[in-house]
Amino acid sequence: MNTILHRVKTSRTRYRALRTSISNLGLRSWVVFCVQRWRQTHARRNALLTLTSKYARHPAQCRAHTSDLAVFRQIFVEREYRCLDDVAEASFIIDCGAYVGYSSAYFLSRFPRCDVVAIEPDPQNFELLKLNLSPYGNRVRTLRAAVWSHQTKLALSEVRFGDEDEWSREVRECSPDEDSDLLTVDIGSILDGSGHERVSVLKVDIEGAEAVVFSKNYESWIDRVDNIVIEIHKHRSFSDCAEVFEKAIAGRGFSRTRSDELTVCKRPL
Repeated sequence: MNTILHRVKTSRTRYRALRTSISNLGLRSWVVFCVQRWRQTHARRNALLTLTSKYARHPAQCRAHTSDLAVFRQIFVEREYRCLDDVAEASFIIDCGAYVGYSSAYFLSRFPRCDVVAIEPDPQNFELLKLNLSPYGNRVRTLRAAVWSHQTKLALSEVRFGDEDEWSREVRECSPDEDSDLLTVDIGSILDGSGHERVSVLKVDIEGAEAVVFSKNYESWIDRVDNIVIEIHKHRSFSDCAEVFEKAIAGRGFSRTRSDELTVCKRPL
């Protein structure tokens, strides 16, 4: 009896997941997604596959045998940023840790009058990001850079965070005698140079570096941010990310909730 009940529950779970996938992608895009997922197992590594979604105005490319397909699923099938569904309008979004551009494409499609700055430090990820976001024209500015609290020399860490996939690249400060071509940017400078008074949405997924971004020099810009969606990491290289972030937002008028892996901070409408 227990075995039968388990099979029934499993079948129901799979059916609900299938129904959600078709609903969120659209039937045609769901078929494309399934075909490309199958093709990925036979394609050479990094071969480009095309994916579509009703939540993206333009097709997106993903690399075979990488974490791209999983991230696409997270954003367009599971709708990771559904926590922003109650945001009616957004004029300016900063995407910190934009990976290959899927989250930025989602924002640009969801908010058709917004401008986006998409920031990604990894050079291979960044090349695909530029390709995926190019159809959105001058509404998006792409930066191969690392987000930090202050100007310094940074480099990609040789050690990858978490599952060591392409989406888990982290950065570190350079030693005094080390050269680096990686640009360092801070939120305040991006906002000041944007032509916008406020950040409608600040999305942060930077593999632990949030412990630096929210540790100092945030006072000049944090009160000009309306919504923050952040994945807070437990990280061996940085200080306690959750504690640092909680201290930074304390008493600043945000309501705080959780949505899957995201911490969501919103100001009252």
